[in-house]
Amino acid sequence: MRTIALALPLLSTLLGLFQSRALLHLEILAHRQQLAMVNQTSRKRLRFHWGQRLFWICLYRLWPGCLQTLQVFKPGTLVRWRRKCFRLYLTWKSRCRRGGRPPISPKVRELFRTMSRDNIGSGAPRIHGELQMLGIHVSEATVAKYMVHHPKTPSQTWRTFLDNHIQDLVSLDFFTVPTATFRILYVFLVLRHDRREVVHFNVTEHPTAQWTAQQMVEAFPWDPAPSHLLRDRDKIYGASQIHSII
Repeated sequence: MRTIALALPLLSTLLGLFQSRALLHLEILAHRQQLAMVNQTSRKRLRFHWGQRLFWICLYRLWPGCLQTLQVFKPGTLVRWRRKCFRLYLTWKSRCRRGGRPPISPKVRELFRTMSRDNIGSGAPRIHGELQMLGIHVSEATVAKYMVHHPKTPSQTWRTFLDNHIQDLVSLDFFTVPTATFRILYVFLVLRHDRREVVHFNVTEHPTAQWTAQQMVEAFPWDPAPSHLLRDRDKIYGASQIHSII
């Protein structure tokens, strides 16, 4: 036991000397490589090819302390090279590995297109359900990807609606007018859209729902009232009374 206790410090000292000598050689190699890189080019700005970058990446992997010996370029540049090399390695490795979903055969793709082409009103959920009954197990997203998408019929625009129903459109609204004696008068207007004319108007100081409904009756005493009434949501109109008259 005493012999082992005396041999351990000697062994650790020898290992320390061997490790220090290896680090010394690595440091000399790093300085020589930088000197060679400077002597190989006559440009003011150094250009490093892929072999030199690969050397420093491997040296950094073997000895991270090489960052303290860099004089030609910054330590952050070496770290950036290493990260870029690692990304390229992962990209290559992911391409070599065959994974993910199994490919869809051309016959099944053509079946998707044929079913969607022959059934214009059927969407991806319905076609997916039919395929499930046929024993073809694919996802609904796959069906939507390969099916034929028919252009949708354009819906009627607001301008088209106004052109088609302008004969039955009438608008009503209030606006205020201040007087010289600082009173507020409420002016009621009824506007017909087909002829763009004011059908009826009246003025009051205290508008109520009953008064507004009476104005609608006076606006259309003989002619049939229009089927579409345009107004805002002001409670002054009395929605139930006006709707019963219109």
